[in-house]
Amino acid sequence: MTGRLWTAERGIDLLSVLLSDVRYGLGAYLGVYLMTEHGWDAASIGYSLSFGGLVGLLAQTPAGWLVDRIRAKRALLAIAALVVMMTSLAIPLAPRFWPVAAFAVVGSLAGVSLSPALAAISLGIVGPDRFARRAGRSESLFHLGNALVNVAILVTAPLFGSPVLFCAMAATGLGSALAAAAIPARAINHDLARGLLPGSRAHPSWRTAFGALATSRELLVFAACGALFNLANAALLGILAQLLAIGNPGQGIALTAVSAITAQCVMVPAAAVAAMRADQWGRKPLLLVAFAALIVRATLYAVLRDPAWLIPVQVLDGLAVGLLGALFPVVVADLTRGLGVFNAAAGAVGTLQDIGGVMSGVLAGAIIVAAGYEVAFLTMAAIALAGFLLLLLAMPETRSPLPEQS
Repeated sequence: MTGRLWTAERGIDLLSVLLSDVRYGLGAYLGVYLMTEHGWDAASIGYSLSFGGLVGLLAQTPAGWLVDRIRAKRALLAIAALVVMMTSLAIPLAPRFWPVAAFAVVGSLAGVSLSPALAAISLGIVGPDRFARRAGRSESLFHLGNALVNVAILVTAPLFGSPVLFCAMAATGLGSALAAAAIPARAINHDLARGLLPGSRAHPSWRTAFGALATSRELLVFAACGALFNLANAALLGILAQLLAIGNPGQGIALTAVSAITAQCVMVPAAAVAAMRADQWGRKPLLLVAFAALIVRATLYAVLRDPAWLIPVQVLDGLAVGLLGALFPVVVADLTRGLGVFNAAAGAVGTLQDIGGVMSGVLAGAIIVAAGYEVAFLTMAAIALAGFLLLLLAMPETRSPLPEQS
């Protein structure tokens, strides 16, 4: 059994690395590609991608409920990775507004099941007591994989151009499907994977998931804090990439890659710290650090213009996203332990949080067109400050009390 668990955890490690280029599709590179290769403006980019974001956020709770209910979690994850890959590869075939919007919708429908499936498989393998460390390790490896992909793009894009973006997506999409299939099915306890306690025979429903969210003040506050974080953060790298592309013609993809690499290199240790210290320090102090880093980052973007200064500021992106990404499933697992609706509740919380992410691109694009990049960055900083204050004043610590030392 020990050997099976070791093999399963190494499979999760590999999957976490490979999903780094699949979980969010082409990400910030898509905006640069559409702007530099096809002449799109910032507002059109934001509007076209918002359709997929809207559909994705509405699908999160159903996706989480599906992950809770089915035992074929590995197959679901593999199929979803392949669909995201194929929708990304289809964009160069029809780089027009409505086709891109349609690809974004299909990719989002598939993509929303990736994170809950990985979290459920992880929880089902290691159990609740080891989940904080496992979630932080997975998040750290996710960012390591993202950094490696961005390094590869940085090295190859000057030689081969934008096609390298799509080659990377093809390789990681296929690799993710194979890695999911390699995880031993018998290593997954499907009751633990949905948040039930050992020995429980409960069969929670949709109503249980929404009831947990509707009646839990802590879950609602956490969802609101996450919505403000995503509203402030989701568009930042994309509009930074656009700003760098405008100010440095011909270097947009390379500068975007450097920006992403800088952030990802910090997300790796940030997520690792969350994994190692969340049980000792608590969740709330680390979440407050994430919000503070976002506030400073957005403010600095508003006053800096030289890439030599803008790119190092991405260190703060790495700190904020690394911490929050590692702690999100842990906080939801804390607040739903024993209910058996971990993934459905995470989907419901994620839906509320991702409303901010969907609106971020639309809001940023509209502000840029109306008032410029500086005002957009300062607006994002103000939103992040509101999230910091809400977390500080209204969110309790969710960590279970540590056992007393004898």
